[in-house]
Parts: sequence; structure tokens; C-alpha cells
Amino acid sequence: MWSIFTKEINSFLNSLIAYLVMGVFLVSMGLLVWVFPDTAIFEYGYADMGIFFNLAPYVLMFLIPAITMKALAEESKSGTFELLMTKPITELKLLLGKYLAGLVLVVISLVPTLVYYFSLSYISNPVGNIDSAGIMGAYVGLLFLVSAYTGIGIFASSLSENQIVAFIIAVFISFIFFMGFSSVADLSLLANAGFQVEKIGMLAHYDSLGKGVIDFRDVLYFLSITALFLGATFWVLKLRKWNS
Repeated sequence: MWSIFTKEINSFLNSLIAYLVMGVFLVSMGLLVWVFPDTAIFEYGYADMGIFFNLAPYVLMFLIPAITMKALAEESKSGTFELLMTKPITELKLLLGKYLAGLVLVVISLVPTLVYYFSLSYISNPVGNIDSAGIMGAYVGLLFLVSAYTGIGIFASSLSENQIVAFIIAVFISFIFFMGFSSVADLSLLANAGFQVEKIGMLAHYDSLGKGVIDFRDVLYFLSITALFLGATFWVLKLRKWNS
């Protein structure tokens, strides 16, 4: 597993696309949080990172599939999946190595955004007058969301040899799970069951964690979504091995 993990990290960081993807994420988030007048923090008149945590899920919805799209799709296209299966490595180890590598790469992309926190703390009046506990709690919620997105991205990559197709599938599934159920819950047809439907989606749980309160039910939800898609990926790999 760790050999796969190391290989994925090195392969990604040695490619130009890695720095392009991370750069696009950081630049776009920087512009949204600090520059664009409709979303800039300065427009609100107080030191708060709420706008960052509100926008990050939508930007990550594209960033993470860009990172994970080649994880298994490339192995299938190049024919190395069959070669890997002849080595003393199980489908589970292959899957976990790919998943952990994707997760670590996304976390690496998020680390520079801590500059936003320190900048806000410095420019607040008085210095340090910022809800540090709430922001750290919101970061924890974002990490759980990232974990679920990464699981979805790895699953999408297992479904196709084409990286672009894998990217589109991952974005679509992530959108459905993050926004789809909340949008359906607003339909008048589901007035009586709207709350239950909304709880199926990620948005309600992410908003709950974003308040800085770590609720076990929200944590369990994101871990379950991650496990669901990793489990589905495991069986896709099993079927592929049996058919090869």
C-alpha cells in the first residue's frame, strides 16, 4: 500500500499539472476571498472566514476530480492494472494507496489557505480578535468533505479508462451529493419529507460542522459516504480482475 502511495505522490508532484491544478485552486480562492467585490472578506466589515468555507466546497468539487481522475483510469488505459494484480498486492492495498495519496495531495493544496486565517488575525481590531475555535472546527468539517470527495473521485476513476470521463463523473456525483438532495428537499412535493431528504446530502452535514461544533453524527455521515464509494471501488476492481 505504501509503495503505491509513494508512487502516486511522486508521480503527481513531478508533473506540471500538479502545480497547475494547485495554483488554479489557490489563485481562484484568493480572488474570491480577497479581491472580487461580491465575495471579498473586506466587504463584510468583520474578520470572518465564512465566505471561504462557503465557496471552498464548490471549487474543491472540480479540484479533487482533477487530482483523482487518473488514479485508476491511467492504470486501466496503460494496461498496468493487470500487471499490478500479478504482484503481491491486493485490491484493497491498491485502493487505499490511491485514496490516501489523493487525500494527502488535496490537504497539501489546502495548507496554504491557513495564510487567510493568520492574515485575518493580524488585520483584525484588536489583533487576534477572531473566532479561532470556530475556524478550526470549520477546517475539520472541510477535511471530512474532502475525504468524501476523494472517495467519489477514486470511484469515478475506476469506472473509465478516459480521464476526462472520470473527471466529469466525479464532478457530477459530487454535485448531486453536495447540492442535489438539498435542492430536491426544497420541492413542495416533498414538504413532509424535506428534512429527511436534505440529511441524505452533504450540504446539511457540512453546514453543521462549519459552525465549529463537531457532531458525531455528521462525522459518521462523511465517513460512511467515503466508505461507501471506496467499497464500491473495491468491487469494481474485483470485477475487473475476474474479467481480465
